Order: sequence, then C-alpha cells, then structure tokens
Amino acid sequence: MPPLAPEGKSGVPRKRSEGFVFLNIPYDSGFQDLCLAYIAGTACFGLTARATLEIPGGTRRLDRIIELIGSCKFSIHDLSRVQLDRDRPRVPRFNMAFELGLTVAWQRLANRDHTWFVFEEKQYRVSKSLSDLSGTDIYIHGGTIRGVFQQLCNAFIGEKQQPSVAEMMSVYRYIKTELPALLKASRANSVFDSARPFRDIYIAAALRAEKRV
Repeated sequence: MPPLAPEGKSGVPRKRSEGFVFLNIPYDSGFQDLCLAYIAGTACFGLTARATLEIPGGTRRLDRIIELIGSCKFSIHDLSRVQLDRDRPRVPRFNMAFELGLTVAWQRLANRDHTWFVFEEKQYRVSKSLSDLSGTDIYIHGGTIRGVFQQLCNAFIGEKQQPSVAEMMSVYRYIKTELPALLKASRANSVFDSARPFRDIYIAAALRAEKRV
C-alpha cells in the first residue's frame, strides 16, 4: 500500500507526494458508489486518494483545500453536479468548479508538474456549463462504475501500474461488500461523514488492490 506522508497540524501532508491524487467530487448520498469507484480505481493505480473531508477542523477550509491540492501530484475534478439542488434554496453546486479553478491557477503559477483531469457524467455539458475549458479533454463516465474505471484508464495511461477494468471492478465489489462493516467500525453512516470512514475505505481498497493488481 502506498505510504501516507507525515501530516502537519492541519491534517495536510507537509510535503508533496508523487502518489497522491486529490478527489474533487460531490459529497452527497447519490454519489457514494462513484466515490467508491474513484477510491478503488486510484488504489489499483497505486495512488493514494485524498479529499477535503479527511482533514480535521480548526483551519480555514479554503486554506486546507489549497494545501491539500499542493500536496498531490494529480487531481480529479468531477463536474457532474451542475443541476439545481433538490433542497431549498435550489441552487447549483459551485464547489467542484471553484476547486478546479483553484487547481488550475495553482498549477499555472506554482507547480507546472501537477496534472489535473476533468470528469463528467454527460457528453458536451461542460462546453455549456464551463466554456472556459474549451480545448480541454473531458473524461465522460456516463454516471456508471465501469465508466469511471474506463476513464481512469484513459487519464492515467502514462502511469507505470496499469490495472484492467476487471481488476478495478473486483476491488470495487470488495469494498462495496465490506462497506457496512467499515462504516460501523467508524460509527459513520456514509463515506462522506468524516475523515475516518474515507481513510478506512481507502486502506481496505489499497490492501485489496495489492493482491489483485
């Protein structure tokens, strides 16, 4: 399993890790299975998934996000949640697009070695929702687990470790089966509840990937 770098007081690694990938994804129940797919898939590439929900409170959220992006070699930005929220007030979700903007600015101004990827559920939607990305490759997963795995294979084609979709699916099914026990152990209802379930699920995926990939 890829080692986790030593962390500072904010919960963010003190130095950049070549094996870290920042997941900028929606934190809602309807996205949980795709979140598990991202965790399983990146683990199969030998990468350590990081997300803002891992980091404890006490530090200004925006600062934590920038520090976390800066600690990762890669970042995945899923812009699938651009529709209006069901709850009032009904507004679109801007967090993912905002964090993508932070990443692009940071990569251009501070670290050109950082590589970011944009994922989406629907073809051509980004050309309307975020037209400034014109000319950027958008990885369309169709809202499916297999679609996420196929697009991860396309995005990380340059990585030394090259798992198959079948291998990633095997790890996904394992953590999906183990999810109730993992959540119970961390006293959580969802992978999005706190840092503990996210970390426990990643570790389970990484250990399984070592055996399968």
